[in-house]
Amino acid sequence: MTKTNAGRFFEDYSVGDVITHAVPRTISGGERAMYHALYPARGALYSSDAFAQRCGLPASPVDDLITFHTVFGKTVPDVSLNAVANLGYAEGRWLAAVYPGDTLTARSEVIGVKQNSNGKSGVVWVRTTGRNQHGVDVLSYVRWVMVRKPGDGPAPETVIPELARAVAASDLIVPDGLSFADYDATLAGEPHRLGDYKLGEVIDHVDGVTIEEAEHMLATRLWQNTAKVHFDATHRPDGKRLIYGGHVISMARALSFNGLANAQMIVALNGGAHANPCFAGDTIRAWSEVLDIAETPAPGVGAIRLRLVATKGALTALRDDDGKYAPDVLLDLDYWALMPV
Repeated sequence: MTKTNAGRFFEDYSVGDVITHAVPRTISGGERAMYHALYPARGALYSSDAFAQRCGLPASPVDDLITFHTVFGKTVPDVSLNAVANLGYAEGRWLAAVYPGDTLTARSEVIGVKQNSNGKSGVVWVRTTGRNQHGVDVLSYVRWVMVRKPGDGPAPETVIPELARAVAASDLIVPDGLSFADYDATLAGEPHRLGDYKLGEVIDHVDGVTIEEAEHMLATRLWQNTAKVHFDATHRPDGKRLIYGGHVISMARALSFNGLANAQMIVALNGGAHANPCFAGDTIRAWSEVLDIAETPAPGVGAIRLRLVATKGALTALRDDDGKYAPDVLLDLDYWALMPV
């Protein structure tokens, strides 16, 4: 009897399945140090206990995307080990801050399946929830993945979930105690507050970073992401290792500091697409568009909805004349962040 696990394929998923993912992960300060070594992340709230305490928190939480990558990595062996591509995200909400010392676990429910017309793959939708050691949910999101189907069995009944186009501003969770009433914009790095941004405004984040194979491999291993396309150069016909999409998200988010230094905390992920593959040697640049602005009940805390676009090379149009993503576009991400008013 074999003791190894080849991972799930498309025919192994059924709507309603609940998967408890293995290997709980205790987050340490080393996670933050490695994250800040991998990306040019400079958010003051995530860099300084003193700054976070001035904002009403007990200490500096770990970056929101550390939470996301940790929970996401737990799901890979069960959801996307045999994925062709990670297609999109929706209905993501950060539900509680995560601090060094917290232990995160994850579980997913299959909420949709659809076989592709070629019969060789299908799309699986899952809703994943991350929880800390106290049983408190810290993150919830939906993602959908194209998964290989090596067998020729009958296609399951198609179920495509109805997903919200965006998380409503009224559903955003502000961490307990957070206040920007005594916010120090000088220490944060830029003076621009919520009222300085206008709907439709586009911000060129100016800087670029060339992706290195070693950095991507460190990141993928750090979050225990076991997807074969990221590790095994023989797994793709072109002999290349695909850069983990989360690596692109974190790089683009870090680059957005230049122009959005006060967009301190990500609290919702409305939607997202990895538009084109990214490989070592690509240079990532980013721009953002302001989609919405909202109030929150927390003192001095507002919310800004942003479209974050990452490209390889020059900044280009988002889509071509046919409505498809332009070939240089790597990421199209729609999220809410908290910002001082």
